[in-house]
Amino acid sequence: MEVIKTIKLTKKFDKIFAVKNLNMRVESGMFYGLLGPNGCGKTTTVRILSGQIKPTSGKASVLGIDVKNYIDIRKKLGVVPEEEYPPSFLTPLEYLKFVCKIREVKNAEEEIAHWFDLLNFKEFQNVLVKDLSRGTKQKLMLAQAFIHGPTLVFLDEPFINIDPIIQKHFKKFLREYVKKGNTILFCTHIMPLVKEVCDKVGIMKDGGLIKEVGAKSAEKEFFRIFEK
Repeated sequence: MEVIKTIKLTKKFDKIFAVKNLNMRVESGMFYGLLGPNGCGKTTTVRILSGQIKPTSGKASVLGIDVKNYIDIRKKLGVVPEEEYPPSFLTPLEYLKFVCKIREVKNAEEEIAHWFDLLNFKEFQNVLVKDLSRGTKQKLMLAQAFIHGPTLVFLDEPFINIDPIIQKHFKKFLREYVKKGNTILFCTHIMPLVKEVCDKVGIMKDGGLIKEVGAKSAEKEFFRIFEK
């Protein structure tokens, strides 16, 4: 089953193409990586697929839903954007309670406790977000993306500011999450992460998908494409 499908997806800002004629398909149960240098269109693609911005032209669907119906899509997604933080006037505990209420999460207290333990930031649960470190804010964004158990999650550079120990535990969690039949779209420009966690990799250049390869071949193909 295809959980993500784009046909000639294009996004233009003034005279600049951020995404251009992107054709991409991601099957259910896959850990799919979007690999490319900064400015290649990865983040814009995620923003379109998650309903944050509208495409200029082309078509896209997520979980069988046209991206025009972004409210229906966002109900079923988990998203960790490249740059976005929860409200500064809330504490992590307040924010996760809010997310659980909106997402109608059963056993919310247990789920919240689980994520504080998994990402090791329980001691900051009652600290205002504005006073948290960037790494702790990123942990909170990871927790809010998964706490409702979505079948599809978009991760845009999710390990920024996360310490190596938490990265190790969270990568294990991600691999297990996909083994359960869930799907992850993982955007990054960091080669070792792609090789370590992804099943399949789409290499992006100038807003388009240049080639799809297995994770083990991604680094070789990346440099072949960009060092021409």
